[in-house]
Amino acid sequence: MRAVLCQALGQPLVVRDIAPPPLFADGVRIAVQAAGVNFADSLVTNGQYQEKLEPPFTPGFEAAGTVLEVAPGVTSCRPGDRVMAVLSQGGYAEQAVARAGDVWVIPDSMDMVTAAGFPITYGTSHYGLIERCHLQPGETLLVHGAAGGVGLTAVEVGAALGATVIATAGGPDKVAVALEHGAAHGIDYKAEDIRSRVKELTGGRGVDVVYDPVGGSVFDASLRCTAPNGRILVVGFASGKVSTPPGNLLLVKNLTVIGYNWGAYRTLTPATWRDSLTQALDWCAAGRLRPLVSRTLPLEQANEAIGLLKSRAATGKVVLTTAAQP
Repeated sequence: MRAVLCQALGQPLVVRDIAPPPLFADGVRIAVQAAGVNFADSLVTNGQYQEKLEPPFTPGFEAAGTVLEVAPGVTSCRPGDRVMAVLSQGGYAEQAVARAGDVWVIPDSMDMVTAAGFPITYGTSHYGLIERCHLQPGETLLVHGAAGGVGLTAVEVGAALGATVIATAGGPDKVAVALEHGAAHGIDYKAEDIRSRVKELTGGRGVDVVYDPVGGSVFDASLRCTAPNGRILVVGFASGKVSTPPGNLLLVKNLTVIGYNWGAYRTLTPATWRDSLTQALDWCAAGRLRPLVSRTLPLEQANEAIGLLKSRAATGKVVLTTAAQP
């Protein structure tokens, strides 16, 4: 099969012909037709991710395609089913093997490209806002990086939960994307001050929940425009700067900063983790969520695809496609 390989950390990815991965117990072999690209792919291929992989390896944490075979005892899907999957690695290839519990049969209305970009971003936002932040109808949610892959899903999930969503993004075009997907207000952080605009939009009160995949100065601004008893969900550090919340400000405002690694709940609370993504998939089938894939590229352009995320040049998701057929 054709697959993308990381042969050395920090070096460009290459495409090679390699043997397909073996089918393990409780495994599902998938003919991958599309693979989602995530910011974490950049981290793992540079040795900066929390889970270190030793080269050579094939990156890719999510994929969609058609089931080729299942291990004995697997009944949740069968050969021929159209599925999406969450993976520990290996999505950037023409075949991948996933645990049965990490595979979902997708609705007939969902195409493979959309399915490939769905699990991680929508899973992160759905579980994070419901299980970690307990976002309630009528609350105000501030979403940073709101036109990016994970930020845009937070806008949609927050709106679906009945929250008033304030979206921040870099530039009027990106703000417009967030508004089109359910944000009530948009802030162009390149031209506007986040803290003052949030205070203005909330009548001086601040927001109840902050969804922050950016970190750095954006996180610092959030601390000063979150309402008393507010919650800040730390999703990532796309800015490259790790947030360091000052304890005195947390104390004075009774703020809660919530560390959040969605992938960890795959083993910590597997049933709730799976149910959350299943519900998000149901919401999508019902039209409550509208996934956006802004770019599709072939496997051979994996480096370019990751570069789009690192430079924040993409809106929504970037997806790689393969030549694999069902």
